[in-house]
Order: sequence, then C-alpha cells, then structure tokens
Amino acid sequence: MDEEKDVQRRKKEAAGWAKQLARERLAAKQAAGQTEQPLEETKTQSKDDLALAKKKAAEAAKAKAAELRKQKEGAAGDKAGKTEDGLALAKKKAAEEAKAAALEKRKAPQAEGGNKETSEEDIALAKKKAAAAGEGAEDDIAKQKALAAAKAKAAAAAKAKALAKQQAGGTAGESEGDLAKEKAKAAAAAKAKSVGNPLEEAEKEDAPSPNQPLLDKYVRMIRERLGGDVLEEAYINRLAKDVPTLVVKKDSYYKVAEFLKYNEQLRFDYLSELHGTDFQTHMEVYVHLYSYQNRQPVALKVKIDRDKPEIASLVPLWQGANWPECEAYDLLGIRFQGHPNLIRIFLGENWVGHPLRKDYEPYDVEV
Repeated sequence: MDEEKDVQRRKKEAAGWAKQLARERLAAKQAAGQTEQPLEETKTQSKDDLALAKKKAAEAAKAKAAELRKQKEGAAGDKAGKTEDGLALAKKKAAEEAKAAALEKRKAPQAEGGNKETSEEDIALAKKKAAAAGEGAEDDIAKQKALAAAKAKAAAAAKAKALAKQQAGGTAGESEGDLAKEKAKAAAAAKAKSVGNPLEEAEKEDAPSPNQPLLDKYVRMIRERLGGDVLEEAYINRLAKDVPTLVVKKDSYYKVAEFLKYNEQLRFDYLSELHGTDFQTHMEVYVHLYSYQNRQPVALKVKIDRDKPEIASLVPLWQGANWPECEAYDLLGIRFQGHPNLIRIFLGENWVGHPLRKDYEPYDVEV
C-alpha cells in the first residue's frame, strides 16, 4: 500500500514537472517561431525513449534471471539461503529500475491524456514482467533444490554402501577362507562318519559307558533278591543310547518285571515301549522301562520259541502294555498269557498269517 501511494505521488509530481517543462519548451519554441514541427519531434523522441527504457528494463530482468540461474546451479545446501537473498535483492533492484524508468518517462514531454495512460500501462507491464521473471527464478530455485537434495541423498547412499563394502573387504578374504576350511572339515567329518573310522569305533566301544554303574546295580540287586539264575545276560546297548539291558529267562520274565516295578530303590513305574522281533531262529520281546523317581532307564529282553511264541503279559503291571502286546500279537503272532483282551488291532481276526514274520506268505497274492 505504501508503495502504491508513493507511486501515485511520484506520478503527480512527474506530471507537474512534465507540464511545466512542456510549457517552458513551448514558450521557447514559439519565441523562435518553430512550434509545430519540434513538438512532433519531441513526441517521437519521447516514444523512442519509452521503448528504449522498456528494452533496458527487460534486458536487466533477463540478466538478473540468468545470474540467478547460474548462482542456483553452482549452489546447494547452505547456499540456498544466499540464493534466495540474491533473488529478493534482484527483485528489489528490478523494481527500483522500473520505477526509475517510469520517472524518466514521466519527465519527458507528453500529452496529459493518452500519454499518461500509456505510461501507466508500460509501468504495469514492466512490473508484470519483473514478477514473471521472479516467479521463473523461484521455480528454478525449487527445481535446483530438489535436484540437489536427490543428488545428496544418492551420494550419501553410495558412500555408505562403499564404506560398508570397504569395511567388509578387509575381512572378506579371511572370512571366505575360514568358510572354506569349515566346509572342508564338515565334509571330512561327514565322510569319516559315513565310512566309519575303525580306530575311533574301537576306542568308543572300549570306553566305559556312563550307565555301567546302573547296570551293575540292577544285576546285583536282582541276583541278591531273585537268584543268580534268572538272568541270561546283561549289557550296555550302544545302539540305543547306552541303555542298560537285562536279558532274562522266559520263566523269570514276569518275576523280574514285577521286581523292577515295585522295588523301592528302583521304582520303574513307566513302560514306554514294547515290541517283538522275528530272528528266524527265535523271537524276542523287548521292553523299555523308565523310573521317574530316579530318572533312570532300563530295558528288559526275553527270548521265546518261534514255533510257539508265548510269554506272560505285562498288562497287570503296566497298563501301557495293552495295545503294544495286541500289536505284537497281530503282526507276529506272539500270544501274551494273562492279557485281558488280546485281539488283532490292524488286520482283523479273519486275516490269515502275521505280516512281520519272516516266513509270511499272503493268503491272497492279489491283495
């Protein structure tokens, strides 16, 4: 608002000066007898001066815009603020130059009507061009800022990646070498395990088992309480996690199982597994027991006649023996005496033969 008032005031002053100057020149020319033709020349000169002033203002605005673009292209980051200050200064200078050009035009002799309106239009046009130049410069600055930010971000990412690669590069060779060594060791170990090292196997077999004291304890207690003739063999089963294994006689099978269940020092209260096996010369029943009280395992094994496979049932001692004994009966034909309900649980009572026996032949070969 202050600028518009100042412009109006300057317009009035310029109009007054122009009138006064025109009167003086007109009086001088009349005195010399040269009124008409010089007046036309003066108007033509005023128009030329106006066009020249416009051209100068446009050139000045273009030069400032070009200068600002150069500053924008060379500046980034912290220079952005300086560029904006330069833009504001350029705008201010362009406005001042436009005002000065307008004042110069107003001082020239011209008619009050049409020439005054033309001068105002020229001033507005000059202002519009200056504003457009400033807006174009602002757009260029915004574009340059966005481009500079993108470049800076890409450079930071590349730098971080290069730094990580450089940091990893120092140990890459060593890491690859260590990895190759570890792979070679693992391959050698797997190969040795698959082939088997006789020396290592012999040393392992010769080494005492951690469960050997348990086996000695079971054997001693059984022989003390039940006699020395109830056991056929006692050993550590290396193939089954070093389980202490007791091989009992057929007629002592139930008695030894009952002792393992109810002895206060042993208390094998859980039957985890029971299965049978056909060795063609004989059959075996293999039982896994566990004592939760002592957290100790034991295996009970008994050999039975293959032609008449019968053995006492352990269901009265452990209910967990119910279904495993039915399974052994169904697939191998082993009969467990004293079982509460010995039935075939897979194949049915009408099935001919027992599939897990070595001499099994299907009744119907098409089935």
